[in-house]
Amino acid sequence: MQELRAIYRDLSTAHVADACMRVGVPVRCAPSGLHPVLPGAHVVGRALPAQHSGSVDVFLEALEHAVPGDVLVVDDGGRADRACVGDLVALEAARAGLAGIVIWGLHRDTRELCEIGLPVLSLGTSPSGPASVEPQPPDALEVARLGEHAVTRDDLVLADDDGAILVPLARASDVAEAAASIRDTERRQAAAMRAGTSLREQVRFRDYLDARRDRGIGFREHLRDVGGAIEE
Repeated sequence: MQELRAIYRDLSTAHVADACMRVGVPVRCAPSGLHPVLPGAHVVGRALPAQHSGSVDVFLEALEHAVPGDVLVVDDGGRADRACVGDLVALEAARAGLAGIVIWGLHRDTRELCEIGLPVLSLGTSPSGPASVEPQPPDALEVARLGEHAVTRDDLVLADDDGAILVPLARASDVAEAAASIRDTERRQAAAMRAGTSLREQVRFRDYLDARRDRGIGFREHLRDVGGAIEE
């Protein structure tokens, strides 16, 4: 796991999303409204799921089984009427060595979270905490949801300023290899653009227009022929 985390530290969620498409892994992104409390966040680690039912005890119980480097994935059903994570949970997670917290729901204590420094991503903020407590589901520590996607201990979580993405641990190495190739290609393209070679020149865009007219090929097919990496 430590080696995987090291590999993913230099990959973005965008690289990984494109890589998933390239290697045939379903793209499982968190809802688009998910953002980090502090810009510049980069979180990678094994998922530590927890379903919130109105009490922080589920988070404390999850931390009993945590391994340093895990990412706490909090399922509050995407609720917009209450916050489910605040400064005390974040501080406890930081003390346990977690890499970050990803919340399908809201957070509060924003100033304190910024001071703690543990990366936290959520759908937004609310000063209000839970008004009631419901029974904890039997699988509360086994699976959490991020939007339409189920998250388990078999998933790697990668999160940054663009959101969060889930990768099955069983395919994480394959995805990382493809993502690194995409990243390196895009960096070469950006460097060439700064040196004076336009992106259209690099991808031989006029050749593509001719091929589209004569052979009806799509742009993605053309990019694969010339080694481009803009689209998958």
